[in-house]
Amino acid sequence: MRLIPLLTAIVVTASLYFLVIERDVLMAFARGEDPQAPIETVEDSVAPVEAVAQVAENRIGVVVQRSESRAIDSAVILRGQTQAAREVEVRAETSATVISEPLRKGSQVVAGDLLCQLDPGSRQATMLEAQARLSEARARVPEAEARLDEARARLKEAQINNNASRKLSEGGYVSDTRLAATQASERAAVAGIASAETGLETTSAGIESAVAAIAAAQKEIDRLRITAPFGGLLESDSAELGSLMQPGSLCATVIQLDTIKLVGFVPETEVNRVQVGAMAGAELAAGQRVQGQVTFLSRSADPTTRTFEVQITVSNANLSIRDGQTADIAISAPGERAHKLPQSSLTLNNEGQLGVRVVNQAQVVVFYPVKLMRDEIDGVWVSGLPEQVDVIVVGQDFVIAGVPVKPTYREASQ
Repeated sequence: MRLIPLLTAIVVTASLYFLVIERDVLMAFARGEDPQAPIETVEDSVAPVEAVAQVAENRIGVVVQRSESRAIDSAVILRGQTQAAREVEVRAETSATVISEPLRKGSQVVAGDLLCQLDPGSRQATMLEAQARLSEARARVPEAEARLDEARARLKEAQINNNASRKLSEGGYVSDTRLAATQASERAAVAGIASAETGLETTSAGIESAVAAIAAAQKEIDRLRITAPFGGLLESDSAELGSLMQPGSLCATVIQLDTIKLVGFVPETEVNRVQVGAMAGAELAAGQRVQGQVTFLSRSADPTTRTFEVQITVSNANLSIRDGQTADIAISAPGERAHKLPQSSLTLNNEGQLGVRVVNQAQVVVFYPVKLMRDEIDGVWVSGLPEQVDVIVVGQDFVIAGVPVKPTYREASQ
């Protein structure tokens, strides 16, 4: 009684072995072919006409879809994130106490809006002192110029006396002592001019010093108003009322989002397909889709990842896109010819290559390896096929290259 279950198990095991492991041999035996015939290869395996005629009555029925190649836009797919067009931390340049009420984060500001007002302290007094010094220095100018004119007049007088004394001395009418005295007077007049010119220069230097002091005092007063450098949003509260600001202390952080950047990194194998000015699209993690243009492509690779930074500028007038969102980016690249086929038509040959099985003019199966270009909801775009092919869409897994088939055609939309 135990012999029958044992025999049944042996028969079932043998059947499963041939159906799973030796499937190709079993199918060849069922068609009356030589089980030792070569298996499917990548090359066209067109059966001779005589062999086709011999097995015409054993053709396997398949469903075929006629496909013609079309030009499609190829895209470079990246993963990146959004980044504010501009972001700046506005900091104090002087020491003072904040005397303005703070602006809260999220507030909209325009260029020149007050962010922090600082206590002026004694800066106004310093300005008045510098202005008084300037007025005093300018008042000394007429006096210095008068001294210079007086010194020039004395020099002219001394030169006249010296010339007269020299001529009289040559005729013996004036003593050498008188001549020496007039020469000394001329030298003293020259020294007086030099002294007067020095005094005028000192007065001019005092004016310039006073002007510089006024400019420095005005600059220090201007630093008391910390304003927004450009229009945007406050990413942080501005400094609190009563806070002591030191040079470098943070007043507020302003970001600009009305235009935003998508930042990704292109692998070196794809970088030559990306061009500045190319159109690009992206889908954010929240499902929002945006479009923009490539505005920057790095010329230097990241030393760690060997990738190149790419930036895409996107309009964001309604501020719906935030800084730091994850984005799947597709950058358009030069198009290629490709076929759009059902995903189910893709199969693998015995070498594990991805491809499709087609029917040639002799109604014999041929295997073509393909390259997957794009995956869409209603099919996939593949390259590597002739301009026009009849692709097996039903039954491709039950035939191999070189097998005669009986095709039934259907429309691509079915």
